[in-house]
Amino acid sequence: MVVKGEESDKILELFLKIGLDERTARNTIANNKVTANLTAVIHEAALTDGCDRTIGNLLYTVATKYPANALKHRPKLLEYVVSSKIKTPAQLEASFSFLSNVASEDFKQEEFEEACGVGVEVSLEELTQTVNEIFEESKAVILERRYRMNVGELFGSIRKKHPWADPKIAKQLVDAKMYELLGERTAADDEKPSKKKEKKEKPAKVESKAVVVDTPAQPSEEELNPFSIFPAPEDNIKVHTEVFFSNGSVLRCCNTRERLDNHLKVTGGRVFTRFPPEPNGYLHIGHAKAMFVDFGLAKERGGCCYLRYDDTNPEAEKKEYITHIEEIVQWMGWEPFKITYTSNYFQDLYELAVELIRRGHAYVDHQTPEEIKEYREKKMNSPWRDRPIAESLKLFDDMKRGLIEEGKATLRMKQDMQSDNFNMYDLIAYRIKFTPHPHAGDKWCIYPSYDYAHCIVDSLENITHSLCTLEFETRRASYYWLLHVLDLYQPYVWEYSRLNVTNTVMSKRKLNYIVTNKYVDGWDDPRLMTLAGLRRRGVTSTAINSFVRGIGITRSDCSMIRMDRLEYHIREELNKAAPRVLVVLHPLKVVITNLESGSVLDLDAKKWPDAQADDTSAFYKVPFSNVVYIERSDFRMKDSKDYYGLAPGKSALLRYAFPIKCTDVILADDKETVLEIRAEYDPSKKSKPKGVLHWVAEPSPGSDPLKVEVRLFDKLFNSENPAELDDWLADLNPNSKVVVPTAYAVPSLRNAAIGDTFQFERLGYFAVDKDSTAEKLVFNRTVTLKDAYGKAGK
Repeated sequence: MVVKGEESDKILELFLKIGLDERTARNTIANNKVTANLTAVIHEAALTDGCDRTIGNLLYTVATKYPANALKHRPKLLEYVVSSKIKTPAQLEASFSFLSNVASEDFKQEEFEEACGVGVEVSLEELTQTVNEIFEESKAVILERRYRMNVGELFGSIRKKHPWADPKIAKQLVDAKMYELLGERTAADDEKPSKKKEKKEKPAKVESKAVVVDTPAQPSEEELNPFSIFPAPEDNIKVHTEVFFSNGSVLRCCNTRERLDNHLKVTGGRVFTRFPPEPNGYLHIGHAKAMFVDFGLAKERGGCCYLRYDDTNPEAEKKEYITHIEEIVQWMGWEPFKITYTSNYFQDLYELAVELIRRGHAYVDHQTPEEIKEYREKKMNSPWRDRPIAESLKLFDDMKRGLIEEGKATLRMKQDMQSDNFNMYDLIAYRIKFTPHPHAGDKWCIYPSYDYAHCIVDSLENITHSLCTLEFETRRASYYWLLHVLDLYQPYVWEYSRLNVTNTVMSKRKLNYIVTNKYVDGWDDPRLMTLAGLRRRGVTSTAINSFVRGIGITRSDCSMIRMDRLEYHIREELNKAAPRVLVVLHPLKVVITNLESGSVLDLDAKKWPDAQADDTSAFYKVPFSNVVYIERSDFRMKDSKDYYGLAPGKSALLRYAFPIKCTDVILADDKETVLEIRAEYDPSKKSKPKGVLHWVAEPSPGSDPLKVEVRLFDKLFNSENPAELDDWLADLNPNSKVVVPTAYAVPSLRNAAIGDTFQFERLGYFAVDKDSTAEKLVFNRTVTLKDAYGKAGK
């Protein structure tokens, strides 16, 4: 039973007293088993009045990992923890191993203390000497690998010599030694090892088909708080990145103490993030991960997250997309601190561009797009790169006033055309477009680029954590270079892996193509991984957020998440929320010959599998008459041992009703097509057939059951990674949408509303579609019950 109300508040207070952060405490309360264990451990340790966080974390570990076969000794172990005789995770793990072997038998105290390192103290001098020795032995490898060195190997060597040393102190010594040997971490240290260029892009790896459906007893600390990896705003004074110029100089980008202090005064030291979608299409499930990272971090730290529309390209943006994005963000459960637009800052961006020219870091260029591309490929400077500052200022003003034709000039940042990073090849800051802006109107005919505007608006909005996907990693140098040369505050930038799901496409360009060319039925087609499509399909925002959280905020790139994993979270959510009903997709008529024609019985059917007999709200009425309909696939002319459906002479149970036995079969003229089945029912229910069938009956003599349309959706693409195919459109699954125009449903579904979700027993989970009318309901299949039932009803 879930802990609720005052009891929940008391337990939360207890967990907070032992030093758990609030998020971890609340997540723990959601797990009944861990809640009971931790509460018992706190009482056994006599720490109901609280303790410091170090001891509290050890108590938490005892509650989640203590061997069940040695519960007799848990109070004794807790005495060692409370007295700090056992004070490190390594000692605690050793105690678990020792006590697990002892089980319920008595043990010798001396052996226990020796096995757990009780009383063993490792001095700082000893640990420092060991670290120095290990670094000296591995110096050549460390210098070669630099910060790509697997420090786990170093810690392993330290632990061999000093298994009971404090791991935090060991880490501090290792970090200091790495810095002493290598200096500041550089951008090159974060780059992946170079590989030989291949003609074709390497296909993304698809995660293993084995889908884990059993949730662990207790998630790890990182799973409980995936945002623990991010630094605090006050720590944003370290070097963000190093920009290596072709002349040999190095720019180390970081905030000055004064600049950071000014920033902290404005923000009050709170976390500020932003979710910055471009309003040129509908959001997809990849954006759900971005929302989780951006809004989630701000919420976890008690900060603020902007919803900022990146509206720098007036040609691709529409009011429809802006409205959709705001609606979907709310549906996903996120509340923006403020809704802003990059266009809100067009005047600031323009003035800073003028300042950039004045400082000698930008120039007006007249190269065509083709010439710019050619010169970038050859690492050649533009002929106009060294034009006088005054001339560029005059030309930029002419651009702003509309005196220069579209395509005849751009403003480019003067960066480093010979750099090893192509994102330092004098990126375009402004271009001319005589196109009205959906938000700013016709005030401007020059528009900033993403590379110019994004980092500046981050700074102007005092963003503390600028979080984006890994494809933007190479833009770090340009991001920080621009803020540095303009003397602006620099946010902390961190990249994470983008979310890719099998059997679909995530590229906005590809999505836009199949939508506009009508390969699918709009942006909210339930086969798409757009959030609008998933919502229309019946997927809940809770299930999507649970899926995204389970994936984690990692930097592992080039991987795909199997659709099965998302479907698992959808089923978990709908299994709790969707009431059961009876629907037959492909009806086969069954006439019960020993039940009087015109006789209708009202039977109780369960909305929920664990419905209690005294809870009337957990049941609904279904009519049972002498004419019922079963699924056509639940009847065979030839029986077999492994078949539990109906066959001539065979019995099956009609769920919530009675057993029936097939006595006759009416065939069409072709002698193969089954038109009707005759059967007898067992009103005493003494017969116990193995097969259980879903069914729908005539509600009154001669009246058809409720007719509904059912849409069965499958994977949109046959291949797991269609994006890697040359002809990706040819991979579209022709059976991704199958319409069943006349399915039969129980009368209780008549009043279902758009968006309502149900489990059609034995068939899957379904939601009422927006195409429904007063005359006919339309249902979308959200997901099948299980893979084993995936073909049911097809």
